Formats: sequence, C-alpha cells, structure tokens
Amino acid sequence: MVTIMSNAQAPSPRASLRMTRQRQVILEELHRAPGHPTADELYARVRRRLPPTSLGTVYRNLEILSELGIVRKVELGGAQRRWDSRAEQHYHVRCVSCGRVDDVQVKPLPGVQGALRPVTECELLGHRLEFLGRCPRCRHEAATPQRRVRGTRAKEDTHGA
Repeated sequence: MVTIMSNAQAPSPRASLRMTRQRQVILEELHRAPGHPTADELYARVRRRLPPTSLGTVYRNLEILSELGIVRKVELGGAQRRWDSRAEQHYHVRCVSCGRVDDVQVKPLPGVQGALRPVTECELLGHRLEFLGRCPRCRHEAATPQRRVRGTRAKEDTHGA
C-alpha cells in the first residue's frame, strides 16, 4: 500500500490515503496529458486503461488530490475547470479563441496578497492570475486571410450591367 501524505499544516481526514490503482492511473494520465485537461478528457484517457472507471470516480479523485496539494485545479474565467499536474503556485495564459491553457513560465509575483491586505476587509486565502491571449495556432489562423474564389468579383460586376 502506498500512502499519500499532504503538505498541509493542519491534519485533515484525508491527510493520508491509499494510492489505489485508479488514483495512480489518474495521476499518470494527468502527467502524460498535453496541456491542462478537463476531467472529461482525463476520464477518456483513464477508461482506455481501466474501462470500469466512472466519471464520478475521476472527479472525486481529482478533488481529493487537489485538496492534498498533489494536483492543481485550474479555474479560469468563463472556462471549464481544468487540471494541472504542477501543484505549486504558478500562472496560466488562456487562448480566448480556442480555450487552450498553458503555463506561464514566470515566478509568482511576491507580495501580491500582502499589498492587498490594507485595502480589503477580506481574509485572503490565495490568488490566481490569468493572462488572456491567442495561442500560436489561433493567431496564425487569424492572420491568414480568407481565400476568395477567383473571378467572383468580376462575375458579380457583369451581372449587374
């Protein structure tokens, strides 16, 4: 039996749990998946290896692994929740055209939460920073002009005469 231990300060009911075959496969597929897959995408990958696995099992285990700090839940504005095998604090960029999510390779901004404490009455528990942009594929598609059928303009002009 493999036990997963949480890095959290306060022990929780889930501070340690068995590494079941399903959890192991979910983690492996999350690490193998390109980008930041949704639970549905992970479910499809896991089902290829463990057909009896249910979507509920995938969701439940992702939530548990997230609570333990082993994976990261990526909740970006207006987008379906995605999952990240990198659990440490980092930022993301989301393509506004296709929804692709990539890691931003910069260190988290130090002191952001400290700077906000004096201007809010809220207890700050963390922060997320989302950048918006266009991925290389969508940027290329936007830059590529639509091809016109040759002679269409000329035919229209002659029909009007």
